[in-house]
Amino acid sequence: MAIWQKTISLDIINKTSEGTAVAHLGIEFTEIGDDWIRARVPVDSRTIQPYGLLHGGVSVVLAETLGSTCAHFSSPEGHRCVGLDINANHLRGVTSGWVTATARPVHRGKTTQVWQIDLTNEAGELTCVSRLTMAVLLPRQ
Repeated sequence: MAIWQKTISLDIINKTSEGTAVAHLGIEFTEIGDDWIRARVPVDSRTIQPYGLLHGGVSVVLAETLGSTCAHFSSPEGHRCVGLDINANHLRGVTSGWVTATARPVHRGKTTQVWQIDLTNEAGELTCVSRLTMAVLLPRQ
């Protein structure tokens, strides 16, 4: 059973990113499941660090983008979600191609959510694991 509480589609999510850092980095949302969302980022001149590897900060931007999107769409209408904490363990460098990330819920409570985001290279090898904690803010009275 799907966890999404707001109307969700790839078109809606990708349009929301227009004119943002997400679009500037070339991040694209690619798939939506019942309780997960997948996106990818290119490894190119916008996203590498000076030594030719995907910048660790870009991996974190991808993870936070996914987790924040999941939190938003899985919260009731009128609720807002903001990041409280994110961590990332960089496991393998990437020098070309695409890195794909999948976000899945660890905990979805009334006031907090925790999302696990796994990033992989084109060979399917884990490159980074991240965990994002979100605050769920009630509608303003």
